[in-house]
Amino acid sequence: MVQNFYEIWKDYYSKYSNQLDNKVTNDFPAQAIGQMLEMNLQFKKIMNETTERCYELVNLPSRNDLAHVSSQIVNIDAKVDDLEEYIEETKDNQIDSAELQREMANIKKDMKSLDTKLNQIITLLKP
Repeated sequence: MVQNFYEIWKDYYSKYSNQLDNKVTNDFPAQAIGQMLEMNLQFKKIMNETTERCYELVNLPSRNDLAHVSSQIVNIDAKVDDLEEYIEETKDNQIDSAELQREMANIKKDMKSLDTKLNQIITLLKP
C-alpha cells in the first residue's frame, strides 16, 4: 500500500511538473513578463512618491534630502580644505616676505658700508 501511494504521488508530481513547465514556457511569453515588470516599476514609483509625501507631511527628511545634504557637506568640506591650503600658502608667503625684507635691510646696510668704504678710498686717492 505504501509503495503504491508513493508511485501514485511520483506519477502525479511528474505529470503536474511537466504540465506546469509547458504552461510556463508556452503561456508566459516575454511580452507578458515585460508587462509584469513594468507594473512592478510603476508600483515602486507610486510607493516612492507616496513615501515622499508622507515624509513631507510629518516633516522628516527623505533619502533624497539626506543625499542632497550629504553632497553639500562634501562640497563645503572641499572648500574648507581649499581655504586651509590658501591660508598655509599665504603664511608661507608672509614668512618669505618677512625674510625678504630682512635680506633687503641687510643689503642696504652692506651697500651703505660699501659706500662709506668707497668714499674713504676716494678721499685717500685724491691728491
